[in-house]
Amino acid sequence: MSLSSDIEQGHIHTAKVSQSGGKTAFKDYLGKFADVEDPLERRRLALEEIDKAGFGWTQVKMIMIAGVGFMTDSYDIFAINLSVNFLQWVYWNGTIPDSTNTLIKVATSVGTVIGQVGFGTVADIVGRKKIYGLELAIMIFATIAQVVLGESPAINFVAIFSSLRILMGIGIGGDYPLSSIISSEFSTTKWRGAIMAAVFSNQGLGQIFAGVVAMICVAGYKNDLIDYTKDTGCHGPCVKACDQMWRIVIGFGCVPGCIALYYRLTIAESPRYTLDMDEEGNLKKPANAEVEDLNEVQIEVPKASFKDFVRHFGQWKYGKILLGTAGSWFMLDVAYYGLGLNTTTILQAIGYAGDNNIYWNFYNSAAGNLILVCAGSLPGYWFAAATIDTVGRKPLQIIGFIILTIILCIMGFGYHKIGEKGLLACFVLAQFFENFGPNTTTFVVPGESFPTRYRSTAHGLSAASGKVGAIIAQTCIGTLQNHNCARDGKKKGCWLNHVLEIFALFMLLGVFTSLLIPETKRKTLEEICEKYHDEVDLTTVARDRFVKEEPQEYDSDLKQ
Repeated sequence: MSLSSDIEQGHIHTAKVSQSGGKTAFKDYLGKFADVEDPLERRRLALEEIDKAGFGWTQVKMIMIAGVGFMTDSYDIFAINLSVNFLQWVYWNGTIPDSTNTLIKVATSVGTVIGQVGFGTVADIVGRKKIYGLELAIMIFATIAQVVLGESPAINFVAIFSSLRILMGIGIGGDYPLSSIISSEFSTTKWRGAIMAAVFSNQGLGQIFAGVVAMICVAGYKNDLIDYTKDTGCHGPCVKACDQMWRIVIGFGCVPGCIALYYRLTIAESPRYTLDMDEEGNLKKPANAEVEDLNEVQIEVPKASFKDFVRHFGQWKYGKILLGTAGSWFMLDVAYYGLGLNTTTILQAIGYAGDNNIYWNFYNSAAGNLILVCAGSLPGYWFAAATIDTVGRKPLQIIGFIILTIILCIMGFGYHKIGEKGLLACFVLAQFFENFGPNTTTFVVPGESFPTRYRSTAHGLSAASGKVGAIIAQTCIGTLQNHNCARDGKKKGCWLNHVLEIFALFMLLGVFTSLLIPETKRKTLEEICEKYHDEVDLTTVARDRFVKEEPQEYDSDLKQ
């Protein structure tokens, strides 16, 4: 069957071109050209409308709507690290067991893995619009359920709390593939990387938001906390204040999500999904074909299925891209979350941890974390957004991994020589180059590098690989820092230098996995699929035909 006969019979474009909703940044681009009868021409006009757009208020709104999910994600993860300080005085008299502390923090990552794979797969089956916002609703529900949870003889607080953290993690996980691919599929080609990086940079804002809320909360309860120390313990009004504070800090995480929920639920379907997939999730455009003569193209339409997924990515030239994105994210998150376990050590180096007074301990912990975020993480996000579309994704990722390898080697092999100030400097630099490098690019690249029918699934699998790395760092590698410390009569963290050396090895491996990813800057998503997945770019086909049939009108369009 030829492409021209498919066009005549309407096989290329059978979905409704008018989509409900989308009166925000995620506009109904197909509805704008619904009066164009030729499906290929309609496709060309809609996608060029997106790809050639500039950077304006529409793109800013897109960043805000998609980014608020990452602000909530980061807030929830960061808030629990601060809230454990309060929780331990409510339920464990100031000393939370290491196993319980690990369980509470890892529970979110476990749920995140489930959400990333689950939502990523479903978004390719039913479409982006039908489930975008559901992940935010899950986060909001789980957050509210956590803060109203009480103690009872009939239930185990840690078990219920951890279960709700897993549920919240599922919502957080769903936000990764959905916000990434929706931002990617709606973004202008020239600034797609910057837009996606800006969406992801909301993680830094979420960390700052959590720190500020914690500081305000602690300051508000100063009179209930100031008279108590670690030696005297926390009693009466102090316990009540701690119980209220952890609920307030965690509960505030759902506020930005509630504001953005309506806008997510009312977006238009991604035009690329509408154009490429039918209602059953089957591919509608020709794939794996050579376009030489418009009337002689043979159609090969693979159905989006597990069998086709295995067939496609089972070929090295396609599978290596997924291996590169998933492997790089795994390597990065081992060190990213592993370093996060040692924040207390860094705070002690700058005098913001270890205070005996309970009030000042809480306040300094929140302030110290804010200093570290503002000094390293947030500038890294902004530098990445500013340079990703000029320097490129692949160079940023490879250079970032190389620099992180060097920094972690210095921290590990020179741990007892560089001192606390040297350790602090290396930590801040590591935070900067994580975000001005692989932490941002591992999010951006999977949202661009795969065909429409598997873009969300592949991103979800890549992101889930990262969270598996985080779980390993938190449960296995992180515990090694206390290896044989008690037996040898040494203080906690006596093996930390070797743990940092292990992290350096993972960063070195990240350099090699990064060699497998493609460079996607300044290419349309269709050009990327054509170059790296051998799929026909119908936009180019339509443009070539338009140039041939209407050369004067095409020249006029270029001038405009």
